[in-house]
Amino acid sequence: MRYRQLMFVSPWQVELQDAHEDLEALAPDQVLIRTRYSLISPGTELACLSGREPWFDMPRTPGYVSVGEVVASGEAVEGCAPGDEVFQYGAHAEYTVADAGGLLVRVPEGIDPKLVPFTRIATIAMTALRVSDIEVGDEVAVVGLGLVGNLAAQLARLQGGRVIGIEPNEARLESARACGLERWAPATAEAARETVMELTGGSGVATLIEATGIPQAAVEAITLVARRGEMILLGSPRGELQTNLTDFLNYVHIASRSSVTLRGAHEWRFRVLHDPFVKHSIERNTHIAFELMRAGKLAIEPLLTHMLPPERAAEAYVGLRDQPDRYLGVLFDWT
Repeated sequence: MRYRQLMFVSPWQVELQDAHEDLEALAPDQVLIRTRYSLISPGTELACLSGREPWFDMPRTPGYVSVGEVVASGEAVEGCAPGDEVFQYGAHAEYTVADAGGLLVRVPEGIDPKLVPFTRIATIAMTALRVSDIEVGDEVAVVGLGLVGNLAAQLARLQGGRVIGIEPNEARLESARACGLERWAPATAEAARETVMELTGGSGVATLIEATGIPQAAVEAITLVARRGEMILLGSPRGELQTNLTDFLNYVHIASRSSVTLRGAHEWRFRVLHDPFVKHSIERNTHIAFELMRAGKLAIEPLLTHMLPPERAAEAYVGLRDQPDRYLGVLFDWT
């Protein structure tokens, strides 16, 4: 069959290409899905498109989250059937083949299909909450209010945290306000510390979620953490930083400096599929995110800034790279 797919051809070169492949010859446990919408994950995909990710070889089709309709299924598939709308970790392509034994979740009624792909971002953000000690009334700061940071801030509030957002981009800060953020601090190191200490009565935050992935941001933000507090590394660290880490490490090691606990929050620390004997899984987090969205407890619509046809993919990536004040959540519409 013939279908369309995006291709990262070389650094900063994106093409919509025709593919010719026998996708209809399904294995017994596979399903064929016609994509409706796929979402750009800005941090990961821009890093891949720049050529900075060693694991991403070009040419290659990017993307890892989509929603679509099952159009065919293998004879051994249970739990979904042709006509079902499903959420999957699918690429930016018009059709994809998925293993029914993987993460393939039917979309519950009551959720706008174009908002469904944001579920993946919510589960990434949820990892920070799963590894944290956030309790009702705790002071929490989130550094970086892109898609992941915004949803981490929303989830921290749902867990009872008193959240302070730190973001230099006014448009992203405004999106966070539209999603319920009530307190924020300037993004420069000295001004952020002054505001955070004022808001927390001089103690600092019990939990700081670093969602930018910028090493320098983590080094600067550790001074905002209260004694015996924690820093959660939610954003995947990218780029190079040459600095003296002694002071940073002393915030972790020396009791009088804070004894900050560092925790990694990479989403793959949890198993993918649910197991009744293991509490956390990506599948369980996905169902929880769906319920929060359906109940109106997670604000998603303010995050969707652009819905574009795949023919305008190059424009989308340039916008995310060069105009972060205008581009935040970008969907490709394959319908």
